[in-house]
Amino acid sequence: MSSTEDLPAALPSMWRALKRGYDAEPRLLTIAFLLSLVAALPDALLALWLKFLADGVMDNDNDLIMTASIGLGVTAAATWFLRVISDRTQRRFRDRVTIALESHVANLQASVGTVEHHERPEYLDRLSILRDQVFVLDHMYMSLFTTCGWILRLLITVGLLVSVHPGLALLVLFALPTVLTSTWRPAVERGAEERGAPSRRLASHLFDLATTAPPGKEVRVLGLGEQLVSRRREAWNQWFNPVASARWGSAFWHTLGWAVFAAGYIGAIILVASGVLAPEQGASPGEVLLVLAAGSRLSAYIGATVGELGFLRGVWMDGSIRMAWLEDYAESQTRYVDTLVPDKIKEGIRFDHVSFTYPGTSNVVLDDVSLNFAPNTVIAIVGENGAGKSTLVKLLCQLYLPSAGKILVDGLELRRMPAEIWRTRLAGAFQDFFRFEFSACKTVGIGDVERINEEPAVMTAVNRAGAEDVVTHLTDGLQTQLGATWPEGVELSFGQWQKLALARGFMRDTPLLLILDEPTAALDAETEHALFERYAAESRRHDVNGRVTILVSHRFSTVRMADQIVVLDGARVAEVGTHVELLKRDGQYAQLYRIQAQAYSA
Repeated sequence: MSSTEDLPAALPSMWRALKRGYDAEPRLLTIAFLLSLVAALPDALLALWLKFLADGVMDNDNDLIMTASIGLGVTAAATWFLRVISDRTQRRFRDRVTIALESHVANLQASVGTVEHHERPEYLDRLSILRDQVFVLDHMYMSLFTTCGWILRLLITVGLLVSVHPGLALLVLFALPTVLTSTWRPAVERGAEERGAPSRRLASHLFDLATTAPPGKEVRVLGLGEQLVSRRREAWNQWFNPVASARWGSAFWHTLGWAVFAAGYIGAIILVASGVLAPEQGASPGEVLLVLAAGSRLSAYIGATVGELGFLRGVWMDGSIRMAWLEDYAESQTRYVDTLVPDKIKEGIRFDHVSFTYPGTSNVVLDDVSLNFAPNTVIAIVGENGAGKSTLVKLLCQLYLPSAGKILVDGLELRRMPAEIWRTRLAGAFQDFFRFEFSACKTVGIGDVERINEEPAVMTAVNRAGAEDVVTHLTDGLQTQLGATWPEGVELSFGQWQKLALARGFMRDTPLLLILDEPTAALDAETEHALFERYAAESRRHDVNGRVTILVSHRFSTVRMADQIVVLDGARVAEVGTHVELLKRDGQYAQLYRIQAQAYSA
């Protein structure tokens, strides 16, 4: 897939982005826009006052001299005053719209039901550029206001030149090459940047490896410093060299465009000053001065206008296209959502010939999987690394959608249920947990955001996870700040972080689906077994909502307690049954169980 094949059209995307700012601050946007136009008027009339002044001096016309002098004074004062007012209003609008745009993009990414956009390379490239652009996308409105102001100045200036001779309007034609190159340059440069986005992401990743704490020990012990620096420089050059080449090439054509305008401007001055354009009466000194002043300002106005157009072309169009893509992508994930999430599981959860292939790859992770999980049961998923255990869990969480087949909850298709509502009925913990460096209370409490500050509920979850010892040893108990990088923050061991993550997964009291995806890898086998045995027994007792508990573990001493054991092998279901049934079959499960039992006994 190319990086642009499913991107939305430019003009509708730009309109959507503009409307986003208007929706956020309609009053400020209107005032800022009008002020930018009014602020453009005094500066554009400067050439006219200079013409009046020159003609008044040459004709000894005191009234004209007085008019010109007042005009110049008002122009200077009004230019300063209106610019200050306009700039302050625009800054206020920009500050507010910045928060609105950043929040919008963050909410879009967080609201997408699946995580495909975080793992698919071409999507990551788009998001990487969008994250850079969103911090300057607010400039889009400022640039648009400024561009309209420059265009107004340009129109007034052309009008003044035409008042001398209509032929001077041809100066605008000499400016067309600069306009064309200014609108063409950003697309060329942005294309080079996007093609090199993977290399730039790699350079940033290598920089983080070399400068952040988590990999610090291994980087130093293994002596990776020089290699990381060398590889980062190489990755950076792979991104920068094509970009630099594109910039130099576009700069050459842009310079050539300005040379064309310079030739036209010099020719206009010569023709007016020599009287060629008006041979019968000749040009007045005021008209010559007007052409000099307006022509030079025309050059500045055109330069400023095409510069802003280039910025708009590079940021407004490219940024708005990517933001519109993200909006459309987020919407597409909920297009077929039309089924309510059940309050209880009555029939069970069923995998109906489910297959899954990770986006952008041809490797089948799950192949024609059919399973049935009855209500009020504990299901264990076992298998070697890469067998598809965690992928099956991700499908149940709607982090991915099946490539083929269906997942049914009480006969209703899971993908047609709102992901955000379905996930409020999930609970559990994962091996690849994140370390939320909040207070211990909030680190656990975010497992049920509505009760994040309720210490009794948090302590109940801590007890369920067997993490009382972690909280007891914290200096301020649940109010202790976690993370050594924060003032008075406390660092925890990996096992302590894992216990708190497990407690976080136990915050919800009555989930429909409890998922424990190897969340206790740092605990010893006996502690893990006791913990899971206690929670499995509790899950069977609380049978009001038909809860299904999914347990993923490599430790067979733990999974033997499950009501049903699913053995995955090579993306397929190899065996299904209870511990006793699978041992009697003497298949793959029995072999793996005996191997592990011998290892522990040894």
